[in-house]
Amino acid sequence: MKPQDFLHTPPSTVRMGFLKRALPFFCALLLLSGSIWASAALSRPQAETPQPPGNTPQGAQHLFENDVEVNPPDEMRAVWVPYMTLNMAGTDYSEQAFHDKFDNIIRVAKECGLNTLIVQVRPYGDALYPSEYFPWSHLLTGEQGKDPGYDPLAYMVEAAHREGMQIHAWLNPLRIQLGESPASLAETNPYRQYREDEDASNDSWVIDWEDGKYLNPAVPQVRERIIRGVEEIVENYPVDGIHFDDYFYPTTSADFDAVSYQAYCDGLGEGSEPLTLLEWRTSNINTLVSGVYSAIKAKNPEVEFGISPQGNVSNDENMGADVRTWGSRKGYVDYLCPQVYVNFEHPLLPYNVMADTWRELVSCEDVKLYYGLAVYKAGSDADEGTWKNGGDILKREVEYSREKGCDGFMLYAWEHLQGEQAAEEVQNVLKVLTQEDSPTSTVPDASVAVE
Repeated sequence: MKPQDFLHTPPSTVRMGFLKRALPFFCALLLLSGSIWASAALSRPQAETPQPPGNTPQGAQHLFENDVEVNPPDEMRAVWVPYMTLNMAGTDYSEQAFHDKFDNIIRVAKECGLNTLIVQVRPYGDALYPSEYFPWSHLLTGEQGKDPGYDPLAYMVEAAHREGMQIHAWLNPLRIQLGESPASLAETNPYRQYREDEDASNDSWVIDWEDGKYLNPAVPQVRERIIRGVEEIVENYPVDGIHFDDYFYPTTSADFDAVSYQAYCDGLGEGSEPLTLLEWRTSNINTLVSGVYSAIKAKNPEVEFGISPQGNVSNDENMGADVRTWGSRKGYVDYLCPQVYVNFEHPLLPYNVMADTWRELVSCEDVKLYYGLAVYKAGSDADEGTWKNGGDILKREVEYSREKGCDGFMLYAWEHLQGEQAAEEVQNVLKVLTQEDSPTSTVPDASVAVE
């Protein structure tokens, strides 16, 4: 998600993988030129609503009777733990190997003085826990749909809380497959369920676009499935939050959902004025987001729901992410964490300009504002080499954002807390992040093996 998230590709193509690695110059240039994404054909929605879970997933029941309650932090100091970090390839795929891997993730985060883990548990229409709606992730066994024999999310929640850290379950709501990731889809994957059953009317509930496969957010039953997938996490695990990343509509091309949009227009009463394509898409995403928020609060009002949109507001709006509404009205999210992956020397979108934009955008007193910081760029040649101009860029970004008034920060990503490239930047930003309660935080020993 993250390195690509801030940027987007030229209007003719919208590959999510490319997005995450696109050059910042394109992001800024495309913002100024009003560029947008491109899209793929999907059909009109209709079919049965997925059934609610009957029983608590095996392995989740009674696991948390002695769970340690972790108080919400005064300032969010989080790190994203992307699915790549949890990939068990190269191990014996055992439960102990997973525990060792996650224990090391916690160790590094704690040594850095951080207080929250944002852990990706649904990267590709799958799950790192036993789910009624999505198959087991291939990350755990090398094969999507194969039961690893243990409950990874149960252990991650228990281990994080035991160490005094909060944990948010990070979901990608729409993406099912991108290229060869994963290499194959399980029979229980929503894509195969909708396409391979005998009901042709639900074939359009999933979309093939370029080298990816996506759930169709225009379909009420699909939105319901996504919401139910969130509910089962909140019901069965004492997570502190649910977290969506920045992937919504992957393109602006009218081809993406031409059939669904036409069906919407045809269904209007005589004389009614249809929403534009972008307005309609935005309405679909808003319906999903507000539905997720309401479902979470109905299950447990203490669980937060947050979204990490791209830092470029124009990009967000072009993919149907109505960040202005989410930041100004109650009932959508508890927090927004824009990915402000630029520095003060960026020629077109410097950090202070983008940070100020988001500070003005998030105006609802019930919505917290966090800033996502690009640790992965620290000390690199990114943005025309400007990340090499001094070792205190991230530190100054934290100081600037605190002056403007924010509720905390999230760092992308866990791997980049270690290693030589970002060592100086990480050391300096951690000092300022933890100056009040943990001034001796140091960069973790990069020599410690990381699975």
